[in-house]
Amino acid sequence: MMLSLIEAFLPLAALVLTMVPLVWVAKKDTRMNPGKKLLAQVCLFFGVFLLVSIFELTSIRAADEEVVNAITGTVAQGAGFISAALAVGFSSLGAGIAVAAAAPAAIGAISENGDNFGKAMIFVALGEGVAIYGVLVAILIINKL
Repeated sequence: MMLSLIEAFLPLAALVLTMVPLVWVAKKDTRMNPGKKLLAQVCLFFGVFLLVSIFELTSIRAADEEVVNAITGTVAQGAGFISAALAVGFSSLGAGIAVAAAAPAAIGAISENGDNFGKAMIFVALGEGVAIYGVLVAILIINKL
């Protein structure tokens, strides 16, 4: 079975789009502010996700009926897995933002007075706890499926 032109170049386009932020890092381009870099990386991520989704849809359509019929499960199970993935993803994202905000403040407090270590690290640990709660929620969701 021959690959179509789209099927041949779609993974290559996805690879190129994922490498663009690495080029910015290698160049150490300081003209672009961090907000625009983050927005560009998020857009690239969703662009690659869309390309991969289109590639998978074309390959599923071209597959034999036996392979397509071998996929079993209900829509509710699929939604459950997606919700578990979203719980882990968003809780990890929130934990990363919380730790990014708390850790520099904790380091500053420790550098001024070494006795503040225990008090400062509590806030960093609270931020990391959010990710653990997301994983626990995902485990509970998957156990119900």
